Amino acid sequence: MALLNFKKDTGPVPGSLSPEVEAFLQGYSIEVMPRTAEKVEDFRALLPTGTRVYIAHIEGTPIEDMVATAKRLNAEGFPVMPHFPARIIEDAATLKDWIARYQGEANVDQALLLAGGVDTPYGNFHSSMQLLETGAFDAAGFKRLHVAGHPEGNKDIDPDGGLKNVEEAVAWKQKFSETTDAKMALATQFAFEADPIIAWADSLKAAGIDLPIHIGIAGPAKLQTMIKFAIACGVGASLRVLQRRAKDVTKLLMPFEPTEVIAGLAAHKAKNPDFNIAQVHFFPLGGIKTNAHWAIENGGASAVPASA
Repeated sequence: MALLNFKKDTGPVPGSLSPEVEAFLQGYSIEVMPRTAEKVEDFRALLPTGTRVYIAHIEGTPIEDMVATAKRLNAEGFPVMPHFPARIIEDAATLKDWIARYQGEANVDQALLLAGGVDTPYGNFHSSMQLLETGAFDAAGFKRLHVAGHPEGNKDIDPDGGLKNVEEAVAWKQKFSETTDAKMALATQFAFEADPIIAWADSLKAAGIDLPIHIGIAGPAKLQTMIKFAIACGVGASLRVLQRRAKDVTKLLMPFEPTEVIAGLAAHKAKNPDFNIAQVHFFPLGGIKTNAHWAIENGGASAVPASA
């Protein structure tokens, strides 16, 4: 299995960039939160023109802060995709209010719908499917709706560690995609190994799921940071990989980079053009500046219109 590269980043050797990786990174997206966005003076100095920026809505973040961040990013020329976590949306009126604010103040026409990491829902919503069923996004004319994908399953959805509910959910989302005018895709949790990701993506295709996949990749960060987020996000298989690597104390302070997992996926995509992973979505766990610089150094220097 392909594992992440633990070597210290000394920058690319001139002429050594892989054409497959460069192609695979084109049009990548990245995630920020209002508090991390505040630390960036100008996103135009970091991200290629047209980069889609997701705004993570963490429990406790005021909607005003979310909308202000979306407005700022839109003004700087970036298409914005805010999270709509079902479990912190109290009711249909709140959902419509959020949509109206994003549209009216930040020109938002795309969203990532997910359950959200909250144990007790604020109201009646507990899944992204319920948000879709309201018809509120279609009524507002949203052009793109992304929903969550889980290459390693999700114990929040399948407490027994299986895949039954996750598989049923993605089949439902596939069916819904055939009834909406919005373009839909799966945006996944991060994972660290190429082979299991490829197997998961192929299994979806075999099951008749043709939603494009925007694969979650954790950006460069310290190993300790990766382990912390993997535990918090329930990334089981990947957590075991990290824990095995952590046994070598000499690697604890080295940057943990997604070099090999991206290279593996890019090589597979080059050989299989119809591979259903369409784009990379970065989780900048080690900081957005670090992630943005890594992407540029590895070939993701220019964005293309996100059509997948």
